[in-house]
Amino acid sequence: MFGTRSSGVSWLIVGLGNPGKKYENTRHNVGFCSVRYIADQLKVKINRSKFHSLTATCSIENEKCLLMLPQTFMNESGIAVEEAASYYKISPDHIIVIFDDIALSPGTIRIKTKGSSGGHNGLKSIQGMLDSEDYQRVKIGTGDRTDKESDLADWVLGQLTDSEKKLITDRYEDIFSSVKLMVSGNTEKAMNQFN
Repeated sequence: MFGTRSSGVSWLIVGLGNPGKKYENTRHNVGFCSVRYIADQLKVKINRSKFHSLTATCSIENEKCLLMLPQTFMNESGIAVEEAASYYKISPDHIIVIFDDIALSPGTIRIKTKGSSGGHNGLKSIQGMLDSEDYQRVKIGTGDRTDKESDLADWVLGQLTDSEKKLITDRYEDIFSSVKLMVSGNTEKAMNQFN
């Protein structure tokens, strides 16, 4: 499945979220929002339907990248990622997944090169489909539940408050900067700078 197709895309940049208007400003959709920000900065439109996703090709640090917003709903994100990785013969270490993390305070960024799903259903799906934990990731803190008895699904599908949203959107440029470092082979520098 893996090995690089010289004429094609060399990196997948995947934002996790759920499609549809009602999910737009939810905690679970900060991955979508981050990748849309990257697309805006690069002046590309994520509007091509491919690999069960909305996609756009772009160049980041002279690397051809595919920006992806899976349209499968969060729990089946791996379907989209595996399809694109198989098509372009991209190994997991050339996949960057950007997603929400309720264990981090709003706006906190954590960059990792591998690891468990941490209970995140989008990551569980990706790891199951790729049969690997060795993809890179950018976690974006969305804050922990104040009421631990409340339903987790209700929390992650809940709307961000105005203050939470500002803390997160203020980090979009740092997220883009971290992605630029990662695709140029400087993940450790990104971790030192932004973690």
